[in-house]
Amino acid sequence: MKKMRDSPTKTKTLPFSSAAPMPLVAIIGRPNVGKSTLFNKILGVKTAIVDDVPGVTRDRNYADATYLDRKFRLVDTGGLDLSSSDGMLTLIRRQSELAIAEADILMFILDGRAGLTPPDHEVVKLLRGVTKPIFYVINKIDTPKAEPLIADFYQLGKSELHAVSAEHGIGVSELLDDLYPLLPPADETTELTQLPRIALVGRPNVGKSTLTNAVLGEERVVVSDMPGTTRDPIDSLVVHGDQRYIFTDTAGIRRRGRIEPGLEGYSVMRSLRAIGRSDVAVLLLDAVEGVTEQDTKIAGAVLKQGRACMLLVNKWDLRANDAEARQEYERELHRRFPFLTWAPVLFGSAAQPDSLHQLFPNINTVYASFNKRVPTGALNQWLQKILESHPLPVRKGKPSKTSKAAFITQVATKPPSFALFCGHPQDVGPSYIGFLEHQLRDAYGFSGTPLRLLIRKK
Repeated sequence: MKKMRDSPTKTKTLPFSSAAPMPLVAIIGRPNVGKSTLFNKILGVKTAIVDDVPGVTRDRNYADATYLDRKFRLVDTGGLDLSSSDGMLTLIRRQSELAIAEADILMFILDGRAGLTPPDHEVVKLLRGVTKPIFYVINKIDTPKAEPLIADFYQLGKSELHAVSAEHGIGVSELLDDLYPLLPPADETTELTQLPRIALVGRPNVGKSTLTNAVLGEERVVVSDMPGTTRDPIDSLVVHGDQRYIFTDTAGIRRRGRIEPGLEGYSVMRSLRAIGRSDVAVLLLDAVEGVTEQDTKIAGAVLKQGRACMLLVNKWDLRANDAEARQEYERELHRRFPFLTWAPVLFGSAAQPDSLHQLFPNINTVYASFNKRVPTGALNQWLQKILESHPLPVRKGKPSKTSKAAFITQVATKPPSFALFCGHPQDVGPSYIGFLEHQLRDAYGFSGTPLRLLIRKK
């Protein structure tokens, strides 16, 4: 066993790589032994939600990291409780078993304070046929007085045990030192690419996790009829055709007054952050329940953060036999989302992936609009044609002498932002700005993305 010392880890979170798959290191163990705490400590950021309540982590939570310039993928898993017959715990166990199957290296975390327990022995039995490298990590050894607690774990028959305190970072560097020789050398020619980030957002139980599994073609995240199943935002690499995306499954966002403090509060906060770091937000709506006030608030959060957006009316298979259902729903969308008339709408069912054949074409169109840049020359030719029929507003009683002297340029993308320079910006009101935005969309096809138009003094 390595001597413990307190030293910072040398890892950082990285975007997904375009190179060959990196080694996958899975953190496993029974509930509440500190898996998510160690996951966060190795990454150096609080990616996974941590709480003293068992069963907080439910899905496989992936993140890319490096240690001394060698890259690997780390996955946090839900607690392995092989004796439980509880429905949710069974689903969580299934996710952990999938992680064990796909991993290249395993870190088996045990609770040093609790000692070796019967559930730990059950996990050991599960691992007996596994030929992959396994690190036996004794967590919560945070003081020299706690070191004698390690003795209990030698009955596992393992010659090397790693004593750590994930919370305080003690022993984590030594653990990574032993992991280091198993990682492939860094490839100096490897380039990291910025892939389109797609966030699946909506109220609880509208089908976000089902859609994630549908686009992946595997049981990537836990799916249950119980609202609030997803807690951490879960990133998944999705390949469709020759294009790669990062899909983020987020926790359902309930009305503020109904959000319980603690775990749910953290989950909702992380969902909102996931929207902010995405390029495109796919807002899922329930075909049966219709559009609710909370749906409009979530859409408002997407718009406030300047993200591209498309609407997916999920569970449409339940209303497929209603001939007038689609027209009724479209009218409801226009009434509830007057500020999102530019967002594409897709009707389908995540439970029937064949109905979602237009999902990726719509995402590609919206993402292209989100990144579109219009040359300044073409913009000003467009503006002069507009001003000929719709001059800039002027103060009452003053002739319009500055309309044709106005100038426009695009100043940013993600979302596309424009600056209009004129003589009297204070005279240009919201109605005229809205008119220009509408004309911009018609002329350049900005589908699914918000536009920002800034009026500045020439």
